[in-house]
Amino acid sequence: MAIDILKASNIFDYNAELKLQGFKVYAIDTNKNIVRSYNRKDFYKVCLVNAHCFVQYADKAFEVKGTTLFFGNPLIPYSWENISHATGYTLLFSENFFKGRERSESLQESPLFKIGGNPIFNVDGQKRPFIEQLFERMLAEQNTQYQFRNDLIRNYINLIIHEALKMQPSETVVKHKDASSRIAVDFLEILERQFPIENADQPLELKTAQGFADKLSVHVNHLNRSVKQVTGKSTSTHIAERIITEAKALLQYTDWSVSQIAYALGFEYPTYFNNFFKKMTGSSPRKVNVGLTQEQSRLS
Repeated sequence: MAIDILKASNIFDYNAELKLQGFKVYAIDTNKNIVRSYNRKDFYKVCLVNAHCFVQYADKAFEVKGTTLFFGNPLIPYSWENISHATGYTLLFSENFFKGRERSESLQESPLFKIGGNPIFNVDGQKRPFIEQLFERMLAEQNTQYQFRNDLIRNYINLIIHEALKMQPSETVVKHKDASSRIAVDFLEILERQFPIENADQPLELKTAQGFADKLSVHVNHLNRSVKQVTGKSTSTHIAERIITEAKALLQYTDWSVSQIAYALGFEYPTYFNNFFKKMTGSSPRKVNVGLTQEQSRLS
């Protein structure tokens, strides 16, 4: 059964399956004059859509016609209005799924998903069959029990990304940033530029809302309002979640001690880091580290 491009995350409870396997692919077939608003989710989104649509993405507005590739960042809310009948495909996936076991650059730094970037790409008639075939292959593969299914899906996603990188972004932006959006974008970019941490002897420089406000030369209340308005999450939540993501990566991909990781992430004492980690994840960093080591040994 075909699913609406923006409604699918709210129908048939895809969340459980998404969280379990980290991705979901489905077909699109919707009527015109449907307007859906989208608040931030936990998954990146790639859509191949054939329709006349109007897209509001954060502070930007796009009018798109024909076949379009859309890349959605989970930090940025958007709305989508179908002016005509829409067909195509949608892919949802988590950053952890996409990165697999590699400690690579965040998707937020990708030209396609970058905060403040252009998420819309026009697809010409020559490229469309190939990209459609990649979505079809993912549709066919997602329900198989093939041992390396996830690696195969990641390869298909990478092929779609590389096809998009060859294209020129759409020039149909009809609205410019407002002050709140600019501040939120600048905050998220500065936050992301601090990672990944490569040196245990150089602690994280910015780790509080006030620190980022000082860096941006704005009042902390203004920063908090702007970030909340654009992303739906507080400044402190973004900082805490990004630190936890990096902490897990350091535990998994380095041989640093918990004390070294705590220092690198800007905690004065390991106890403070332990308490923070347990509050955010429900487990201590030492237990997580042991569990990851055992899992790596099992798969070796």
